[in-house]
Amino acid sequence: MLINPHYLKWALELSRPGTVIVCDNVVRNGDVIEDNSYDISVEGVCEFIDLLSEESRIDSTAIQIVGIKGYDGFVLGVVKVGN
Repeated sequence: MLINPHYLKWALELSRPGTVIVCDNVVRNGDVIEDNSYDISVEGVCEFIDLLSEESRIDSTAIQIVGIKGYDGFVLGVVKVGN
């Protein structure tokens, strides 16, 4: 089961305007830009990003970070409109 898409739906269901939604580990060491990935984590992130791009209730951005463990990133979103 892909967790990230369910997380977004659940978070939006419980949110109101001004709620901040964060999803970590969205760069997946760059694997999210590779075609034909069979990694379930990458598939979950890609579906999460696709759902987020279609969602009009939230403004969001992905931020890449670099650290001792390599590079990854997170999505930061702010809910504009509640349910």
